[in-house]
Amino acid sequence: MAKENGLAWTRLDIDDEAGTAQDVRSATNTLEFATPRAVLEVTGLDKSAMERLHGLADFSISPSGTFDDATADSPHDCFADLSAERDVGITVSAQLLDVKALFTDYSLNRGNDGSLTWSAPGVLSDGTVPNWTV
Repeated sequence: MAKENGLAWTRLDIDDEAGTAQDVRSATNTLEFATPRAVLEVTGLDKSAMERLHGLADFSISPSGTFDDATADSPHDCFADLSAERDVGITVSAQLLDVKALFTDYSLNRGNDGSLTWSAPGVLSDGTVPNWTV
């Protein structure tokens, strides 16, 4: 794998309330996501330096973009009802990350320039360790 830019993503799919994957790339302007691991301190009295183990894995996602309430491939269709978990699929340079997430908020913001933007933070929901696959 070579160094690459973040242009022209292959996939950002998020299920709508009916469970149908929506390709929300065209209305998503920014995306942050992470796959952190907790760290457990297990240092014994016999040690003079820290000793640690990996703990639980997690996932978080924060997409945001331009408001779009089209009937197909619409972020609004995905986030208008937050009552169920969503399948999230990310593909970057043939690297795939698929997780189940709960989105915790769907915020709309009307800027003083007239823009209407959205954001929808989400977190891992099903306890499955998020791992990239090829």
